[in-house]
Amino acid sequence: MKLSILSLLAAAVGSSTALSIPLHDLEAHLQPRQACENTPTSRRCWGDFNIDTDYYTVTPDTGETVEVWLSVQEVPCAPDGYSRTCMTFNGTVPGPTIHANWGDNLVIHVTNNLPSNGTAIHWHGVRQLGSVEYDGVPGVTQCAIAPGDTLTYQFRVTQYGSTWYHSHFSLQYAEGLFGGMVLNGPATADYDEDLGSLFLQDWSHVPAFTRWNVAKAGAPPPLDNGLINGTNTFDCSTVPDDTNCVGGGKKFEAVFEAGKKYRLRLVNVAIDGVFHFSIDGHTLTVIANDLVPIVPYTTDGIQITIGQRYDVIVEANAAPGDYWLRGGWVSACNGLPTSDGITGIIRYDNSSTADPTSTSTVVVGTSCDDEPAASLVPHLALDVTNMPVITTEDLAWKIENSYFKWTINTSSLVLDWGNPTLLQIFNGEDVFPTPYNVVEVAPSGTGPEWAVLVIQDLSTFGISHPIHLHGHDFWVLAQERDTFNGTTTAFNTINPPRRDVAVLPGNGYLAIAFLLDNPGAWLVHCHIAWHASQGLSLEFVESQSSITVDQADKDAFNDTCNAWNEWKQNEVFPQDDSGI
Repeated sequence: MKLSILSLLAAAVGSSTALSIPLHDLEAHLQPRQACENTPTSRRCWGDFNIDTDYYTVTPDTGETVEVWLSVQEVPCAPDGYSRTCMTFNGTVPGPTIHANWGDNLVIHVTNNLPSNGTAIHWHGVRQLGSVEYDGVPGVTQCAIAPGDTLTYQFRVTQYGSTWYHSHFSLQYAEGLFGGMVLNGPATADYDEDLGSLFLQDWSHVPAFTRWNVAKAGAPPPLDNGLINGTNTFDCSTVPDDTNCVGGGKKFEAVFEAGKKYRLRLVNVAIDGVFHFSIDGHTLTVIANDLVPIVPYTTDGIQITIGQRYDVIVEANAAPGDYWLRGGWVSACNGLPTSDGITGIIRYDNSSTADPTSTSTVVVGTSCDDEPAASLVPHLALDVTNMPVITTEDLAWKIENSYFKWTINTSSLVLDWGNPTLLQIFNGEDVFPTPYNVVEVAPSGTGPEWAVLVIQDLSTFGISHPIHLHGHDFWVLAQERDTFNGTTTAFNTINPPRRDVAVLPGNGYLAIAFLLDNPGAWLVHCHIAWHASQGLSLEFVESQSSITVDQADKDAFNDTCNAWNEWKQNEVFPQDDSGI
């Protein structure tokens, strides 16, 4: 016999047992499900939404707030068995992973407990739709956070996938000041377990700020090792008289259960390294680049440049045993020595302690390019249509005051941590043009419009540059080792790769387009840490008259600036780079 909801309610009211199921839950149990649950066999689902939802225009309203407290502090560390001091979040490298769901609100309290450095935290790849003041770039969207001061970052999670947060204050992230962000949502392929972020990192045994004394003269300084998820081993016999080499480093390890599929969220957090990732005996199914779900493709290995993220699924279908996980850098891209030792271990038996004997059949090439464009097909297909303005910028270099500087249209970006662009906009100042390399963009009419940026490398060095844009995903229209001819004939506008970091080929050009839908002051820069410090950056001020900030957020902004400008009168380490 079928019972209606009303009859069930009447029966419950007339009984001695109170109704324990709320009405809306009772209806959900008794009626066909309208939503779709995200499970190991239905990862494309996400409640009332799914992988086909246009996440640029639609965001779930979860009503949930995720609150996080981060302390920026220096601690002793020895991630590979070599003792030094690290800059950390909450005392660890990497810092704690921030977990949130698509549609959540994030409230992140950052306290600067460094004794003699400012800081500012960038949420890499997060669009900051309507929250430009929390993008985390000192000199652009905020003042630096003074020692002892706290800034609370607040923004909505309008995307999903894998990313990271890091200091955007000079070279601090190279000192360990970064962590993972897992923004849960649907996916383009099924998997059983999520193993979270996997960081690929180059590492220096002396502070990056010491290495900077070499880098600012022009040559990239040598680095000592590479880490996987903040750990590795180092052979102390190569530095027998160095008492800081204490040993005790270890390899990253993960345990697979035969037959299961595992999601890994790869993140390159290097100073100056392109990495090639693979796992002996296993194939990778790639399901996302940066925060953009893509049509899945399979490969034996994946090349990942600085700032990029790739989500991959690995099926545990090899013969049970121990296998090397390889994350070495591509030597041709940075001139560093062999990286055979940048490895971790995948085990099928958690009691095993043996080193793997597996070998790799993956060929690591000499190209510093991105994964092939034909492989990086966004699942949500979006074409570029209206491109009224193309901004062309020439990349070159100069020597100034004995320092090597990169230039864009002859200007090298230098920021003032106490007088950010956004503050100048709030004050109604006429700040354009400036030596800050500021470009104004705004839609010229109705309907969607894309701004196009073409960067042409005229430096003749042949160095590839990973270019990152804040505030937007961008459509990669062209990546050519050629000279841009000023026309759009070579542009791919039909659902091209879409991401937030792409490689500018050495001696070539990169053409990217971004939708003018997010008013703000947005940085675009090379993510090689040395190059960013050498000024390889510019700013876009988008739709300046439409930039709005709530009064409470503006008060927090001003409080941070007041605290910084008071503290900097006695700062220990004056700025000697671009500031980012």
